[in-house]
Amino acid sequence: MVYISAAGPYSTEAGYLEADGELVPSPRNRQDHALTTDRRVRELAGQDGPVAVPGRPRGQALGLRGLEGLHGYLVVTSRSQPTEAERSLLATLVRHTTAALSVAFAHRRRREEVLELHQLREERSALQRQLIAVVAELAYWQAVHAHMADVAATGDAEDAVTHALHGLTGLPALVEDRFGRLRSWTGPSRPDPYPEPDPVRQDELLNAVAREAGPARIKDRLITLVRPHGEILGTLALVDPHGEADEHTLLALEQAAASLAPELAHLRNLAEVELRLHRQLADDLLAGTDEASAYARSEAVGHDLHRSHYVVVVQWSDRTANGSFAQTVGRAASAVGMRSLLTRRAEHVVLLADDRPHARALYDALTLETGTPSGAIGVSARCDSPDDIPQRYQEAQRALEVRRHSRKRCGTTFFDELGLYRILGPGNDFQELEAFVHEWLGQLIDYDARHNSAMAETLARYFDCGGNYDETAASLAIHRSTLRYRLQRIRDISGSDLANVEDRLNLQVATRVWKIVLGGFG
Repeated sequence: MVYISAAGPYSTEAGYLEADGELVPSPRNRQDHALTTDRRVRELAGQDGPVAVPGRPRGQALGLRGLEGLHGYLVVTSRSQPTEAERSLLATLVRHTTAALSVAFAHRRRREEVLELHQLREERSALQRQLIAVVAELAYWQAVHAHMADVAATGDAEDAVTHALHGLTGLPALVEDRFGRLRSWTGPSRPDPYPEPDPVRQDELLNAVAREAGPARIKDRLITLVRPHGEILGTLALVDPHGEADEHTLLALEQAAASLAPELAHLRNLAEVELRLHRQLADDLLAGTDEASAYARSEAVGHDLHRSHYVVVVQWSDRTANGSFAQTVGRAASAVGMRSLLTRRAEHVVLLADDRPHARALYDALTLETGTPSGAIGVSARCDSPDDIPQRYQEAQRALEVRRHSRKRCGTTFFDELGLYRILGPGNDFQELEAFVHEWLGQLIDYDARHNSAMAETLARYFDCGGNYDETAASLAIHRSTLRYRLQRIRDISGSDLANVEDRLNLQVATRVWKIVLGGFG
């Protein structure tokens, strides 16, 4: 403060500036008497007054007061008593200093206001951007809700959901049942044919998705579970091979799954009621019920009992005949086009099919469903009246028992193809039957094994064709003279006379048992 010293016998001892209601000492203040001086200046509370400065005479604190209030203090001391002119000059310097501070404070406030205004504008722009994003997201939410409301109104939930989801995201959308079978697909690139699910891999996929908090990415798909009340009824997925999905896509997928869940739960409840009615009708038909009631109830559940029916009994060695296996049998039957009523017993599942099953279709479908071929199926003869169903049920069980006690225990057996074995017990008589076959056909079978010939098969075909030479030769694709030669060789090898009634009967029975029970010639 050179100007203060030039105004008279003055020395500047300290300076203070007001900041946020506090007096802040200048860094140039002397430290040896800072504490005493600071306390005294603050006690003045904005007024001028004497200040004791250690080692300095006539100390005085001069307030720097502008129109806006106190800007700070100057603490000066005087070596001698100043004259009136020197006091006036000091007062003038204080006023000029105050004016300069007022200008400086005004500039600072202006800068602060400009910065604050800039900050407010930035905040306003950020809020506007947030508002725009919120409005856009709200519009997207409204679009999603509108699409899902349309889904609820259509009644065709699965197709409607995939159609809406494809429209919202632009990605192919699909619904699979709990077992991985396609139920609906909207969008391009649908596999044709759709791959058959693998039960083990499907369980692994469901477990992997269930561990995620939201949709899970499995290879090129975003998958979420349709799981009302904790029970998995299926999956909803988007095909996203290029990773295009964003948070809006995930939102739409989750909302679509939430909309689909009650629809699938409702369909599941209806299916359970229908299944229960079907099972009750099937149980009564197997036990025997009056014909008029049976026809009326079958019409009520949408099954045509007026058609000829076949009783089909299914047993799988590694599966108990519980509700889950019954559902598996039902799915397999539907997959091969069998229209049927379904029920179950302690050891097997029973189908009342309105057409003769294919020789392998149901067995192959169940092998695929269960992942194992270790099962047997028995099929009854044709049934033309509900009153005959209990008897046909016994026939189907007999056919199943024959299959289970034969060498080829897995596969399908039809009762009307058993022939003689319909009256033979398949249980503990198996060894006896083997001994009987060996007694009458053993030499022929051994000869065929040694010479890679078909003598036993030729004899069986001869009996199947009623001893007709032309039919037998045609069935074996050989010449009539070749057949005559083989029959003579059969007489020579077996030692049996085909003209003898008893020998002929025993040989015919042996060939039938060999074919049906022991699995002769395929």
